[in-house]
Amino acid sequence: MNRQSRGAAAEAQACRFLEARGLRTLGRNYRCRWGEIDLIMRDAAVLVFVEVRYRRHAGFGGALGSIDRRKRERLARAASHYLQRNAAAETPARFDVVTVSPIAGGSEQIEWLANAFEAGP
Repeated sequence: MNRQSRGAAAEAQACRFLEARGLRTLGRNYRCRWGEIDLIMRDAAVLVFVEVRYRRHAGFGGALGSIDRRKRERLARAASHYLQRNAAAETPARFDVVTVSPIAGGSEQIEWLANAFEAGP
């Protein structure tokens, strides 16, 4: 499986995982000039912008460690664009991260970190 198809599979897996926990999908792969948001979901009254990370190895900080300051800034700008474009600027929002990592036996471990980071500097 190539990198792009592995990423798409991880996003689909993360989406199903979050839906099973009560979140509702509003969009996938939202793109604008400032970046891309993997999943946009609703958790009760809160909009949730989800970054999905797949890592084959835990080196270099693993999946969560790969979301550096620059990536967080791009996500925040893309989320701001989404909120303005959808007249949702006053809607409470948060940034979640879902990591997908292989484990022994050929299965994968999914971890969900709600409110993983703030949009500010």
